[in-house]
Amino acid sequence: MAVPRPAEHDGLIRIFSAAQRIGALGSQPVQDMITHACAFADALPQSVQTCVDLGSGAGVPGLVIAIARPEIHLTLVDRRSKRTDALQRAVKALGIEDRVSVVCADVESFTRTPNTSHSFDAACARGFGPPEFTLKWSAELVKTGGVIVVSEPPLGSPDRWQGIDLPALGVSEPVRVGPVAMFHVEH
Repeated sequence: MAVPRPAEHDGLIRIFSAAQRIGALGSQPVQDMITHACAFADALPQSVQTCVDLGSGAGVPGLVIAIARPEIHLTLVDRRSKRTDALQRAVKALGIEDRVSVVCADVESFTRTPNTSHSFDAACARGFGPPEFTLKWSAELVKTGGVIVVSEPPLGSPDRWQGIDLPALGVSEPVRVGPVAMFHVEH
């Protein structure tokens, strides 16, 4: 049986609709949110086997990536236990617990976990924090040669990466891929 496209995936729609009802996710239509999150999955190179989603919240984009790219092992990280408890229930409800793990930690302590620093092929972040903070901690988690994919504001918005010393953070100039920016990690 074919897996439905993420925007038509009943499990994702149900999980994100419930998150909206309790105020854990914005008011944008769920299918639009899922479609936007698919841009993260599409931007990840085919070689990616491991990805960390920072500030996972209700699971956007992490859960969408898990459905769209079942070959990727994901780690969803959020510092709020209410969110990670809900994420663990969502992962179980979606039947993806064999390839998705949930961690309750702030990013700084997570990077100090043994065998975590520079261990992922990719990092994703949607609304995680200020641009420089997001890149700093993502680069700390991603291997040399890996990628960081970050949600971008609408076209025509000011360039939020201007003025950030990207080489000092160990990342390339961003490449915009639809609604996301992709950075190569160059450590």
